Amino acid sequence: MLEFLAPADVPEEPSMLNLAQRMSRAKPSAIMLVAEKAKKLKAAGRDIISFSIGVPNFLPGEHVYAAAHEALKHDSGQYGSNRGSDALLDAFLKHLREGGFEGYERKHLATGVGAKQVLFNLMYALLDEGDEILIPTPYWTSYVDIAEILDAKITLLPCPAEQNYKLTPAQLDAAIKPNTKLLLFNNPSNPTGMVYTPDEVKAIADVLAKHPTLWVLSDDIYNRMIFDGLPYAHLVKARPELRDRVVIIDSISKTYGMPGWRVGLIAGPESVAQAIVTLNSNHITNLPEVVTAAAVAALDGPQDVPKQKNADFSKRRDEVMAALTAIPGVRCPRPQGAFYAFPDISAAFGKKHGTNAIANDVDFCNALLDAKGVACVPGSAFGEPRAIRISYTCKPSELTDGLKRIQDFFAELK
Repeated sequence: MLEFLAPADVPEEPSMLNLAQRMSRAKPSAIMLVAEKAKKLKAAGRDIISFSIGVPNFLPGEHVYAAAHEALKHDSGQYGSNRGSDALLDAFLKHLREGGFEGYERKHLATGVGAKQVLFNLMYALLDEGDEILIPTPYWTSYVDIAEILDAKITLLPCPAEQNYKLTPAQLDAAIKPNTKLLLFNNPSNPTGMVYTPDEVKAIADVLAKHPTLWVLSDDIYNRMIFDGLPYAHLVKARPELRDRVVIIDSISKTYGMPGWRVGLIAGPESVAQAIVTLNSNHITNLPEVVTAAAVAALDGPQDVPKQKNADFSKRRDEVMAALTAIPGVRCPRPQGAFYAFPDISAAFGKKHGTNAIANDVDFCNALLDAKGVACVPGSAFGEPRAIRISYTCKPSELTDGLKRIQDFFAELK
């Protein structure tokens, strides 16, 4: 069975040797557990197609590797900046300006070991125990996981398929209380692939402008993966006065095919950037020189690879939507960014595939993996138990085959 929310096995310890209480709130990534199960089945000889983990499955341009090799030749062997090298900060500033953001300086920036570590640092810096954080649902799993470790008060704002998985201004306005500390806003969305239009972003920004004590973490790591000619709309661009309390989170992982290089970046108020620098000084110290050189080359160099991949993902999105639309009872709002689809598969609940009864999304994913060898992540991992997440970054032939297997699976339900 796919026990994707089960806690990690921990050896028994004598009663006087206990882990910190916060570890009782920590759990392994549901996405990684699904990916690991698929990997083990494949290693055992099963024909497995994985739509589970959110990796772009392409490599960066040769100029990135050339920069890394050159950095190795001139490695200083010294500690680096807790904030990030000037070259990396300047490359990110250029990246921001290209995205329509002006007025940021090095003092407004900080870096970390991937967007996930940066996000952890930001939430650690902004949230005390018991502080309220608003998280639109569906959400990326780590938002809730990190908030739980920090013992924050989590308020989920349900955004079902019926409202295209998007937060509404009225919903946000009603949720904000005098003591609400933080909103997490993700655009384009993981897990849904939905993209807010400029008018939708402006309406959200107008609500936020009415609540001057609310911090906002804006997770924008898919901002170069937007389809259909939609622009990259942003809260800060819609209402520039929000810049004093909105933190932009970015990464080289998705846009440049570099998830393993682990570089996350933020732009925000100087006080927040400095807080991240201080935290960095107490754990990671700095990014390695070779990683920094590769990140600078990715941000500052030719952009032909990410542009081509964005066009490729748009075409794959079309293939996914065509396949899902052809399945009776399946509903999937049309994603316009990232590389995910998030179909509502609740039409399968109460049915059977062979001897496997399907009562929920976990049952569905278990049965699909067992019967057809297709690995997807249950929607309950993202706070929406009626859905599953499909990551469509695999090889084109695998995508076509995997989608056909899903169609066959539905056709065989009784």
